Amino acid sequence: MTKKRKSRGRSKGGKGRSDYVECSNCGSRVPRDKAKKVTQRVSLVEPTLARELSQKGAYIPVSYVTKYYCISCAVHYGVVKVRAREDRRTSYNS
Repeated sequence: MTKKRKSRGRSKGGKGRSDYVECSNCGSRVPRDKAKKVTQRVSLVEPTLARELSQKGAYIPVSYVTKYYCISCAVHYGVVKVRAREDRRTSYNS
């Protein structure tokens, strides 16, 4: 059987089974090493007020929100792109 991707769509290597996470959009259960993780910075203060406070020298707290997407939702939201057949075997990292 031919392999479409070098990693077979996972990042687990030879580790066996991995735990599941829930997709933030559709709610489907996806293996953690297959899901696409997106971390966003969220300010607790609205931007106009934050600009005024930062000019005065105040500290503005920031929290981070982590979301996991299944592959179909990640493609739909543009987190990952559909790549050409030759480029699918290579990782983004290398």
